[in-house]
Amino acid sequence: MLTDKKYSTPLGIIEGFFGREWTWSERETYAEFLADQGYDFYIYAPKSDKHLRRIWQEDWPATTKEKISKLRGVYADEHINFGIGLSPHEIYLGNQTHQREQLKQRIKQINHLQPDILCILFDDMRGDIPSLADIQIDIVHEAAELSCAKRIIFCPTYYSFDPVLEKVFGTMPDNYWQTFSRKLDKNIDIFWTGEKVCSNAYSHEHLSEVEMLIGRKPFLWDNYPVNDGAVKSNLLQLRAFNKAHSQLEGKLSGHAVNPMNQAWLSRIPLASLPLAYSQQALYSPDNIFPHIIKELCGDAFSQCLAEDINTLQDKGLKNLNHIEQQYLRTRYSQFGDNPYAQEIINWLDGVYTFDPACLTE
Repeated sequence: MLTDKKYSTPLGIIEGFFGREWTWSERETYAEFLADQGYDFYIYAPKSDKHLRRIWQEDWPATTKEKISKLRGVYADEHINFGIGLSPHEIYLGNQTHQREQLKQRIKQINHLQPDILCILFDDMRGDIPSLADIQIDIVHEAAELSCAKRIIFCPTYYSFDPVLEKVFGTMPDNYWQTFSRKLDKNIDIFWTGEKVCSNAYSHEHLSEVEMLIGRKPFLWDNYPVNDGAVKSNLLQLRAFNKAHSQLEGKLSGHAVNPMNQAWLSRIPLASLPLAYSQQALYSPDNIFPHIIKELCGDAFSQCLAEDINTLQDKGLKNLNHIEQQYLRTRYSQFGDNPYAQEIINWLDGVYTFDPACLTE
């Protein structure tokens, strides 16, 4: 739907959610979709890939690495930058020398895939550790020196002002963010989710405060439309990005969207973000939504979706009685193998269950 790209902020998606992951086929088809919509990058970082998280020290099995390598090639063909998100789980709690050697080896293994972007992610980890920022900076600098990626993005353990992070991961050390401003290489980006883990808006005042705090423009990790948490797993977040997203040009070093577990339905809100950046003051999420669903899903399906949006996104699965669920199941079954419809039916059937590993909602 994008016809005229009038913005400079790099836009992309990070497959960084808990729960049921996308299929390899779905990931591959996203390359063309992202290119068509005006996106710049895709980052492979599913929470379910244990070789990026709990057993990050181990390389992928050969079959998996072949699939990732193929995926990287598909994105290269569409001129979409390809990234890898590595979460060296609590590396700072173990034997430093031993763990650092494992990190070096892992970065070299990832280099075989020739990623354009490397993310070192310390989210969802314990953080109440003295000198945490200094330790993490040292690790990120070491990874950056070894990596062949042209862009390095770092996610700190505390990536928002949201008090839930200290509640779950411990008290943040003093001067945590200020240390990044003073010591982290200015060429390394820092992920930030806003005032909340799942923020609805990002005011200029907030982003300016964060820029002063961390010594660079934040790289936004946008947790809309992701729906992997205890509450949001009951919702299908389909509406266009809100008006606040049309005012972000020039305020960020990049904008990464964390999509839903539903790969096809995620395309609906994702199609609106480049339009928000391009149209800016003229952008209207309410006006653009019917055009997007019609273009992506067809006339008949889009009419059903427009009528059901409040039920799917606001009321949610837990609040639907048996009759309402059966009505929706029958309504969308008429579309056969339509992938958008199939994901709604799977959602109704409880296929996308909440993953309790998601702690921050």
